Amino acid sequence: MPKKRGKGGKGPSERSYARLTRHERQTIERMLERGRGCREIARELDRAPSTVANEVERHRFVTSPRARYGEPAPEAAALAAACPRLGSWPRCRNGCGHRRAYGCSRRPRVFYSARMAQRAADEELRGSRRGIDETELSVASKLDAIRGGLRRGMSPEQIAATRPDLGLSASTIYRWVAAGYAEMTNMDLRRKVGYRPRRRSAPRAAARHSARRSHEEFMRLAGDERAGAWEMDTVEGSAADSARLLTLYHRPTSFQLAIPVADGTCGAVLAGLGLVREALGAEGVRRVFRLVLTDNGSEFADEAAIAALLGEAAGETRLFCCEGRRADQKGGCEKNHVEIRKLLPKGRGLRLDRLSRADAALVMSQVDSEPRGKLAWRTPAEMLLAAFGDDARALLDAFGVEMLDPSELDLTPGCVERARAERGEAPLAD
Repeated sequence: MPKKRGKGGKGPSERSYARLTRHERQTIERMLERGRGCREIARELDRAPSTVANEVERHRFVTSPRARYGEPAPEAAALAAACPRLGSWPRCRNGCGHRRAYGCSRRPRVFYSARMAQRAADEELRGSRRGIDETELSVASKLDAIRGGLRRGMSPEQIAATRPDLGLSASTIYRWVAAGYAEMTNMDLRRKVGYRPRRRSAPRAAARHSARRSHEEFMRLAGDERAGAWEMDTVEGSAADSARLLTLYHRPTSFQLAIPVADGTCGAVLAGLGLVREALGAEGVRRVFRLVLTDNGSEFADEAAIAALLGEAAGETRLFCCEGRRADQKGGCEKNHVEIRKLLPKGRGLRLDRLSRADAALVMSQVDSEPRGKLAWRTPAEMLLAAFGDDARALLDAFGVEMLDPSELDLTPGCVERARAERGEAPLAD
């Protein structure tokens, strides 16, 4: 025999949304005022009579005396003595003729209010979503893993991606941190609290480059050529430092080399690029560095020598330059400097003059072993190997870049200092 349906065309068991809606609660209140029975209201809503009866009993509120206005009604047994209507259906004073005709002195007065019922139901729903619906042992294990990842400088996204066994999304980790579980706070999220207003210094003198190397000419190239370019820049240390890091960032793979150079002169940049050419050979450099977009600082002024080291032949252009004060034109390199600054933060007295090749290798190993969302949570080092094969392996080996497991990541300044201490070297910080 087919199931009997109500007005809505669906039986109670076929509903996609089981909770009463605001409109349904307003209908209950309106029909109570008209003195309708429980089954009549249930038919109107296409709900079970028990749903309507439970809703009215659960969401009755005291309206008089005034001091108790809005409080939930007491138990039914206590109310029955005050008024017969409260002991059985409708279990409230809605629709009572006494209150309209000549008033009623019986207290408390209990009414069903759709507005107050909806508010109470919403709060009940919010309350059910608070806390963590797991065993204490399971939660403790997950919180330990999150805390450990944050201490090593990993983001919630990276923790969620590298620890699928936790069964947590990045948003859940953010929510747990914000809620203060395991004494974690937003201060543990470096990117969330680590920004300060930038100090504006006088711009450096821009290098003059040939018109064929302008950013405008770079933008004339095909989109897939530009997408495969490398971006080149330098990272400065403290005001007392002369040494810098020469950085080369590969757009498709997010891989970044960081090569210590003696100072901010063009000769130092040429020496750093010479190490790259030495690692790959003339043909390897031509295969890997097909296109390079560089900063326009004075350290990149000798365009002919830089282009030659990159394997540029007669009749082609491999080296292009950004416009003055337009760091956004090589935004990938600038953004990846943030990852380097996790290990070598500026303003903490770290001296790049003391930075060794081994230190730079450790920094690159950490940064290029970070799983990245844009790479489907693979690492830049993995992607570089997939893109360039043996040439990539030669580059990694020459600069001491290792591929680390996510459990080995330590994206904090202490990583470099501990390694220096193990080698018996002085700290980078004064």
